[in-house]
Amino acid sequence: MAKSPISSPLKDSDKKITAAVLQSTLVDLIDLSLIAKQAHWNVVGPNFRSVHLQLDELVSTARTYTDSVAERANSIGVSPNGKASTVSESSGLSDYPDNWQDTKATVDAIVEILSELIERLRKSIDETDKADLVTQDLLIEIAAELEKQHWMWQAQQQ
Repeated sequence: MAKSPISSPLKDSDKKITAAVLQSTLVDLIDLSLIAKQAHWNVVGPNFRSVHLQLDELVSTARTYTDSVAERANSIGVSPNGKASTVSESSGLSDYPDNWQDTKATVDAIVEILSELIERLRKSIDETDKADLVTQDLLIEIAAELEKQHWMWQAQQQ
């Protein structure tokens, strides 16, 4: 880790754990925002408009929390890395298909991707339990919002 111009309130071992969790969450959220925008541009079929608009809500949520996560990293003296190559190489989310997708395939893919992200967030919440409760609180907030959105996407599968 390069010397930070920002001092950290965390001891080095806690900073290392927290930095890894924040970086992982950052790239996953950036990827989620890109996936949701790709889906937004390429969804077709019944209920197009509602799915199209709901995808924009998901993009907005992902972008908001992306910024929160990056700023949290900075606040503990860690430089966040949201470059495209970093996201491509290290995101833990499944790939979204190319081309147009009908609304059912879109909803199914978003449900699966949100499920993956929530699972990863819950592991990160556990990892930060001793290292940094402030970061853990942020991750809990993100998980709560994404779990709510996951429920709303799942409701469309019925």
